[in-house]
Amino acid sequence: MNQPPLMASKKCPHCGFWSPWQQQATDRCERCGLHLDAPRMRSEQKRQELADTPLPSFMRLELKPDDSPVLRFFKHIVRGGQLVFGAIVSFLLWLVAMLAG
Repeated sequence: MNQPPLMASKKCPHCGFWSPWQQQATDRCERCGLHLDAPRMRSEQKRQELADTPLPSFMRLELKPDDSPVLRFFKHIVRGGQLVFGAIVSFLLWLVAMLAG
């Protein structure tokens, strides 16, 4: 009972031709070659660009092996403070979302 996978198809918004669609943002029309889901493709490209941008220097707190023990201790304290702040903000956002329904 070796069955082939189910195939989906999508109508191309550019030429109107029905093409096989694997529900990926990179799927292209067989006739015109343009993306079947262009808004999703643009959204994924923007998301990838945002993910590739480096963090600002004040957000990066590097622990270097040549730092003194006192400096490393304070860097750990600052990192802990950043983590606690993020946890509190996340909790408040969750709480507001739950109260809003």
